[in-house]
Amino acid sequence: MNAHVGATPQPTSRVPLPPLVLASASPRRRDLIARLGLVPDRILATDIDESPLPAETPRAHAVRLAAEKARAAARLAPDAAILSGDTVVGAGRRILPKAEDEATARDCLALLSGRRHRVFSAVALLMPDGTLREALSETIVRFKRLSPAEIDAYIAGGEWHGKAGGYAIQGSAEGFCAWLAGSHSGVIGLPLYETRRLLVAAGLLA
Repeated sequence: MNAHVGATPQPTSRVPLPPLVLASASPRRRDLIARLGLVPDRILATDIDESPLPAETPRAHAVRLAAEKARAAARLAPDAAILSGDTVVGAGRRILPKAEDEATARDCLALLSGRRHRVFSAVALLMPDGTLREALSETIVRFKRLSPAEIDAYIAGGEWHGKAGGYAIQGSAEGFCAWLAGSHSGVIGLPLYETRRLLVAAGLLA
């Protein structure tokens, strides 16, 4: 006779999930992660040197910064799962800056006018045990040829401020986009397909 027949099933013990920290003060990334049904337990803005390394490509730059942001946040929240991201606009091997002034934004728009460029959006998930999962989306974007009046109007609107490449695809700059191949959410700042895949692999999302 099986000694377990009729026995009361014992509850399965489950390891509690670590709190989720979003290592970004970007409201765009908070909005994007909410689309996956997640609300971070904590927001930690990281302060790292984002200067490109000599001869660093846009792809490598995005991947490196996402991982460095995660590690910086982990020093402040070592028991948490840290989610971080970085988005880089590249024209060839050139890394376009985050526009902090009108002149920079204007230079970026003039460079992107009428041509293709690539947006590399990296995401990193660092677990409390040190496991680092990484993913990258690469999106090709082609802008229409921009007239001086269109550039002036966009600059006057101010949504370029702090944006990689001097534009925000989620704003009026989407009207400049002739076509896009890749991740729209990645161009905004967090590639949702890749992010979801990392969270599922880590057991943080069903």
